[in-house]
Amino acid sequence: MASRTDAPTRREQILKEAARLFAERGFHGVGVDEIGAAVGISGPGLYRHFPGKDAMLAELLVGISGQLLTGARRRLAEADGVPATRVLDSLIEGHIDFALDDRPLITLHDRELDRLRDSDRKLVRQLQRQYVELWVEVVREVYPGLTEPAARSAVHSVFGLLNSTPHLGRAGTLPGRGTTASLLHRMARGAFEAAG
Repeated sequence: MASRTDAPTRREQILKEAARLFAERGFHGVGVDEIGAAVGISGPGLYRHFPGKDAMLAELLVGISGQLLTGARRRLAEADGVPATRVLDSLIEGHIDFALDDRPLITLHDRELDRLRDSDRKLVRQLQRQYVELWVEVVREVYPGLTEPAARSAVHSVFGLLNSTPHLGRAGTLPGRGTTASLLHRMARGAFEAAG
């Protein structure tokens, strides 16, 4: 979820803990009482914020897909007149921030996307396609020799690399954030170089 300087709302706290618990034990392995206890309210108290666990899952997965797209669009808007290589670096940095800060959401997406209602799953996929296409456009500016399908394949490969962070070990066992981010950035750029 997007980083902020002000304190998270109760709703944001619930979503963060739900994401963590769902990622650790699976959607069906977690009850509303456990989510409530994680944020200091009763399980039934969650229903003042969400109609149920399904709504939490939908908001988490649709929400992060929308945040990634919005963040990429913002980075592109701020990059007016900036060389395409720097724009690509900015996109990579944004995705690395997500991959390091929201590891439970990556796990949740991998395991639980099929549990969403069809309309929510379609919305997630639509937002993801738009996000990919923004990247494809920038990658083709940096590597004009790449065909559109090759650029799209490279983008998906880089996402696979960056979204592997939940498999790197627990957060406390990784090298420092800066070291990990720098390594992931170099690997992503290397993947694009190899494709281009």
